[in-house]
Amino acid sequence: MSTGNPLEPTDRAILRELAVDGRCSFTDLAERVGLSVSAVHQRVRRLEQRGVLRGYAARLDGEQIGLPLTAFISLTPFDPAAPDDYPQRLEHLPQIEACYSVAGDESYILRVRVSSPAGLEELLRQIRESANVSTRTTVVLSTPFEDRPPAV
Repeated sequence: MSTGNPLEPTDRAILRELAVDGRCSFTDLAERVGLSVSAVHQRVRRLEQRGVLRGYAARLDGEQIGLPLTAFISLTPFDPAAPDDYPQRLEHLPQIEACYSVAGDESYILRVRVSSPAGLEELLRQIRESANVSTRTTVVLSTPFEDRPPAV
């Protein structure tokens, strides 16, 4: 979303509702924001076309799908002059849920989800081998909250 095209208050209201409940029907959404169903449908379609609303997703419980261990892995290149193509080198690893380019000592921070400490150890080996980087890992002990909707 560019800052040159600010969101109207009604669009912000629609986004707030969808961020909380992405499965909300157009009828319920229209009622919550005070518009007709057709007006809401048109606005949602426009927000999708502009790329403001990028999609809808199910949030899965890592424990219940056999991936209870979450960790953050910081990547530091061995050679600072090497090409910055780490995301492309690592995109084949499905355990990596997110890849953030960051400022500071590290170049990237990865959020990963694996089945066990042994699974994390194997993933670290694959990351180091694929990207030729050193890693620093922080294991998540608990997650009081996650994936909060943005303050639209």
